Amino acid sequence: MDWFKKYDEIAAELDLSRASDRAATILLDNLIEDSSVERLSVLLEDKRVIVFGAGPSLGDAVSYVKEKSLHDRYVFVVADGAVSAFLEAEVLPDVLVTDLDGRLRDILEANLRGSLTVVHAHGDNIALLENVVPRLSGVVGSTQVKPVGRVHNFGGFTDGDRCVFLAVYFKAREILLAGMDFDSDVGKYSRSSDSERKRKKLLIAKNLIEELTEETDIPIKALDIT
Repeated sequence: MDWFKKYDEIAAELDLSRASDRAATILLDNLIEDSSVERLSVLLEDKRVIVFGAGPSLGDAVSYVKEKSLHDRYVFVVADGAVSAFLEAEVLPDVLVTDLDGRLRDILEANLRGSLTVVHAHGDNIALLENVVPRLSGVVGSTQVKPVGRVHNFGGFTDGDRCVFLAVYFKAREILLAGMDFDSDVGKYSRSSDSERKRKKLLIAKNLIEELTEETDIPIKALDIT
């Protein structure tokens, strides 16, 4: 996948500011002091991974993986607001991928307790980057434009599909998807106030994951919780 061509298409559709995304990327690079990208590689390479989105089915998925003790065999990678469901269930995710749009106290708590936190920079979260990143440790930075220093472009646009791109980038063995309800209403753990724009982003995420699934040899499929 030509990510930068794909980003140009998304930016045109959603009227994104490339200059603002670039400014956020440079800011995040300046804020990160102790990047943990090597630790991220160790966590994901050749591992079985479950990616959790913040869709309406998330609660059932978290209950299922806890009941079946799947954390013993899988690395849990969660998208932004999904971390709240995990903390409520007293399960600590291994990796949290966030643009800081979720419940901040839960993002901070998960990071403090050891979840490796991948913070994404874009033009709409510059103030959050300035406020939150200095309070986090072991951050890996990500961007959707050209990478700078300690900020990487792993691919992906929303936190949910970015989790999948991340697992593919670091050559996971298998990727299962949970709480990724692209065709349903916005879930309670997704804190978007603009539901129409959120649905557009969910469709973009769905298309990106479908295209990535076709391109990679890594098996990507839905987690069966029935």
